[in-house]
Amino acid sequence: MYSRRILRRTRTGAWLLAAALLVSGCSSEDATSAGSAAAEEPAAVLAPLPRSTPASLTRYYEQKPAWRDCGVSGFQCATLKAPLDYAEPSAGDVRLAVTRKRATGPGKRLGSLLVNPGGPGGSAIGYVQAYAGIGYPADVRARYDMVAVDPRGVARSEPVECLDGPEMDAYTRTDITPDDAKETDALVAAYKKFAEGCGADAPKLLRHVSTVEAARDMDIVRAALGDRKLNFVGASYGTFLGATYAGLFPDRAGRLVLDGAMDPSLPARRLNMEQTGGFGTAFTAFAKDCVRHGDCPLGGRGTAPARAGENLKAFFDRLDARPMPTGDADGRRLTESLATIGVIAAMYDEGAWPQLRDSLTTAMRENDGAGLLALSDSYYERDAGGGYTNLMFANAAVNCLDLPPAFDSPDQVRRALPAFEKASPVFGEGLAWASLNCAYWPVGATGEARRIEAKGAAPIVVVGTTRDPATPYRWAEALAGQLSSARLLTYEGDGHTAYGRGSACVDSAINAYLLDGTPPRKGKRCS
Repeated sequence: MYSRRILRRTRTGAWLLAAALLVSGCSSEDATSAGSAAAEEPAAVLAPLPRSTPASLTRYYEQKPAWRDCGVSGFQCATLKAPLDYAEPSAGDVRLAVTRKRATGPGKRLGSLLVNPGGPGGSAIGYVQAYAGIGYPADVRARYDMVAVDPRGVARSEPVECLDGPEMDAYTRTDITPDDAKETDALVAAYKKFAEGCGADAPKLLRHVSTVEAARDMDIVRAALGDRKLNFVGASYGTFLGATYAGLFPDRAGRLVLDGAMDPSLPARRLNMEQTGGFGTAFTAFAKDCVRHGDCPLGGRGTAPARAGENLKAFFDRLDARPMPTGDADGRRLTESLATIGVIAAMYDEGAWPQLRDSLTTAMRENDGAGLLALSDSYYERDAGGGYTNLMFANAAVNCLDLPPAFDSPDQVRRALPAFEKASPVFGEGLAWASLNCAYWPVGATGEARRIEAKGAAPIVVVGTTRDPATPYRWAEALAGQLSSARLLTYEGDGHTAYGRGSACVDSAINAYLLDGTPPRKGKRCS
């Protein structure tokens, strides 16, 4: 994997939960401070679907995959169909791309293991072919067929497209900390152009890329694979997808690992603000590490994290006034927004901290923004030729359909700024404004915040990392508290997700569950 993408995936391959300028949210009353739990209505509970398959869906459940070679050693590919609209199956189909790598043996085959790296918008096929299908523990790959399906609207499954490369370049440079009415209008115009592009590309599909529909698609895939139950490992947003499946089909939920868990009961304004707090926690950990090194540009040994954050924020302010040269072939300069995303990208994996420290040093001391631009490009999945994958487009499409917009107007954002900035003095302002994007989405949200209990499901393993930047540990505790059969596995550490990231304790616990069906003991913690 080339260097510009190394930070788009952690060592487990977990994708980013959400993207700046693309974070979804949920509205509440203007007078309510962001994050106020007291003002929110209790979340409803996701109701399971009937156990019997409706006659209108029989043709989908009876599909047999026509496997073919797909040009990646050891993998086969196929295409399955799902109804575009489950409420009206006769209205048309959506094509789902699927890949698998057969179990290698020895040992009794345990069926299929579906994996999803999150996003929303991450390609599960790309993930399994580049990592999970060759990098998961040998014992797991020996006994499971490694399988992935790109969710509807993502990558190979009828991808949503919104902007071309140059348009995305302009979008990612948009100032996300507007200082006046003119800059606010420019940000709103960028959101509107993005949304209009998505609506023009896929006016029908855009109404049907919700997580509930993607979870129902997974049940069709399960049936097509011939499995009685779904075995699944989901990271980040993939935990929401997996939990939703368990809530809809508790009797068909097999061995589910939900790593880097989301809390599905949160309205998205709280979701966004708590994620902002997660990035604040991660930055504190980075700052403490950075100042131990003589080359840290944020301060010398003993500098408090708060002071290091002030130094970084001052650097962002300088970029806001005067973008920095990068030597980029397309003439792009490092703006405040691009630099912020570059720093956020490195928060996902503590293994990237040295690279971030070097990039900040080069920028702050040598006026060269190339390193931070590369980190930003890795986050946005921009290639050297100026092209983008559809990750950012699918991310917005799913998020804006799953929950109503966090804010309906710039005035609402301004009123919420103090709460976001308290959650993260460094990132709060930008992430608050990023939560405005769904206000201009061309289709209304179809989902809502709901608790997921999945009563009757087999044991489900929920994994939480104590200093996870993108999915705060509290979310793992919350999801484990909702799921009736959950076992919470805690990793005391940094970075996003835990499985396959170097903890033998975490890996052995999850492997035992996948291979033997034995969940971790209650209260198990690893470091």
